[in-house]
Amino acid sequence: MALHPKIKEFQDMLGKTPAKPQWESTAAEVRETSSQKWKSEYLGSADSVARIEYRYISGPTAELPIKIYTPHGVGPFPAVIFFHGGGWVAGNIELNGVQHQQLAHESRSVVVAVNYQKAPEHSFPTPFDDCYATTEWVFANADALLINKDEIGVAGDSAGGNLAAAVALKARDVNGPKIAFQILIYPAVDYKFDYPSMVENATGYSLTTQGMKWYWDQYMGAEADLANPYFRPMAEANLAQLPPTFTLTAEFDPLRDEGEIYAKRLSDAGVTSVIKRYDSLIHGFMLMQGFLPEAREAVRDIAENIREFINPRVS
Repeated sequence: MALHPKIKEFQDMLGKTPAKPQWESTAAEVRETSSQKWKSEYLGSADSVARIEYRYISGPTAELPIKIYTPHGVGPFPAVIFFHGGGWVAGNIELNGVQHQQLAHESRSVVVAVNYQKAPEHSFPTPFDDCYATTEWVFANADALLINKDEIGVAGDSAGGNLAAAVALKARDVNGPKIAFQILIYPAVDYKFDYPSMVENATGYSLTTQGMKWYWDQYMGAEADLANPYFRPMAEANLAQLPPTFTLTAEFDPLRDEGEIYAKRLSDAGVTSVIKRYDSLIHGFMLMQGFLPEAREAVRDIAENIREFINPRVS
């Protein structure tokens, strides 16, 4: 399909003041560019929730800021532990705030977002360890958070999708928290840059293939990490006994194919795996709540799949 007209307008607007590419920038410059790109009118606003709360929790190596969205109604509620994107380098819980709040409203779930430590100052496994520790904390504090411990899932977009997939793998491997579902939003799951989507969408659609490789290289602590499924989930040979999964991909996204292949591998391993490709859209489209109707549609799709995963309809 052709590029969505609203996406083309957005791309053309950004093209008037082109940013320096990631691989020619410092991490601090990449973070500043990211924060300047996403103006409030692009991010939009969300429907109301009952309460938004900031806290700090103890991670393995630092105190971690978290943001908790509690929906209207009487709990206990399902919960979504959300890991934001940004290539493990940029992004934060405020940038994804509208998306998180709308998800809490739409799914009637408590959403817990964590500001994990960033690469390259904190390379693998630190961001992953922060996310797994947050997952353990949510399970340990479920009652106080008005959460049903049997209905807690993980979610993430882009690099956050990588972290969500990795947390689900470790929880299975170590008999850790019983994760009820995972939501993988255009996830980065493979350090591989010759997928057809990596070639077809290498430039011109916001995220570039060269930029994605730069992000991976910032996150990598050592070359041996490439064989570690908690760094590169596609490296895991056995995907059985993972939680039901909803994977969202975008047509004009370098990461499209690896997300869809990972979802297919989950299905082949006997995991309930639902996938939806959003045609005409690009990487990061879910942040565009302010001007893209399909961004809000994707939140509704996630909410619907969460409901189905925790309370399957009898066919």
